[in-house]
Amino acid sequence: MGVLQIDLDHLQAFERGLDPQHVERSAIPARVLGYGEISTVFEVQVDGLRHLACKRLPIFQTPAEMETYTAAYEEYNRLLNGEIGITIPPHGYASFLSDTGRPVFYIVQQQLPSESVGHRAMHVLPHEQVLVLVRRILGELRQVWAFNQRQDRVQIGIDGQISNWAIAGFDPGHPHVDEQTRLLYVDTSTPLFRVQGVEQLDPELFLRSAPSFLAWVLRRFFLADVVNRYYDLHRVAVDLIANFYKEQRPEFIPDLVRTVNEFLTTEAAALDVEPVSEQEVRSYYREDAFIWSFYLTARRIDRFLRTRLLRREYPYILPGQIKR
Repeated sequence: MGVLQIDLDHLQAFERGLDPQHVERSAIPARVLGYGEISTVFEVQVDGLRHLACKRLPIFQTPAEMETYTAAYEEYNRLLNGEIGITIPPHGYASFLSDTGRPVFYIVQQQLPSESVGHRAMHVLPHEQVLVLVRRILGELRQVWAFNQRQDRVQIGIDGQISNWAIAGFDPGHPHVDEQTRLLYVDTSTPLFRVQGVEQLDPELFLRSAPSFLAWVLRRFFLADVVNRYYDLHRVAVDLIANFYKEQRPEFIPDLVRTVNEFLTTEAAALDVEPVSEQEVRSYYREDAFIWSFYLTARRIDRFLRTRLLRREYPYILPGQIKR
């Protein structure tokens, strides 16, 4: 697990001239690499930060909150890589106070070829090798739950969706995946793990970027469920399959359900996980797509209200249109 040295001066200069609504038009421009449901990953176009993937988290209210998050982030990476054996790209982080006094945390990773990330590779791999890729992801996930099963003190959660995995050494000109293919896990920005049953990441941080008029609804009806799903291998597997609806490849769903269920009853039999059904995946995706679409629309309304009507700062970078 390599550790990157971050050019803090350039990162602070980028933050100083950042346009959250149009990161490409910032004083130091940035190139968007990808959108998640909540955050945006980008490359800052300046020497010292080129070829690095940056994720900005302006969600903290105090330096103490940021320090607590930093400790959880470091430990989560150590657990995944050092205790479980999941490969993580070379990475680092930087934290500082902006010119307005806002605590800002940047996660920085070595940029990987975009074609190697699972949700892009699946479009060029042969059908059977997409199934192999999913089995390889399941193999990595099995290690997490095998670790959880071996002891009670620490329990680890993970978001196993296909866009969170990259294929080491992937050649899009000759796309190939087999049982020996090495995968890298790229999304450690949500360090979900519990020690003696206590969540080490403050769940309230998930709500910081939510509109104030929506936060109480999310807290009351969705927050606990969203967090808990990442500790349940069955639900993580359902989410992994449902990604193929999002990626416009529903024809894979029947074969993926069979692949997952075969894996759960053979290689992961000791974990005693309930099988997955096509109907369950379909229902899950419809509900999940509605929730995230509604959430993003609400955030855009909130941005408009803050910036246009109240003339206040809106520090979050919203994702662009997400095809579903």
